[in-house]
Amino acid sequence: MIAVTETGAGCVLAVLAQPRARRNGVVGEHAGALKVAVTAPPEDGKANRALVELLQDVLGVKRSQLELLAGETTRQKRFLIRNVGKQELQSRLARWLTG
Repeated sequence: MIAVTETGAGCVLAVLAQPRARRNGVVGEHAGALKVAVTAPPEDGKANRALVELLQDVLGVKRSQLELLAGETTRQKRFLIRNVGKQELQSRLARWLTG
């Protein structure tokens, strides 16, 4: 199950990034994190920017609602998603993971 933690500011989502992939997309769940592939290389923040854009589409949120909390230079990342409750976030993720 994907780790989603509710806080006073919103929900924190664990993400495992896969840079330099063949195509952008949600791969599935891996070790409690949402595994997301992006074609961008992990250089100069390119993969992080691509990851944010993809998460916006997948989660149906605005850029201002997403904040990278941890993992700027690692594959394991934590994102804060504002104005979305835990149940709603899990529902949106389930739609992507079940096809």
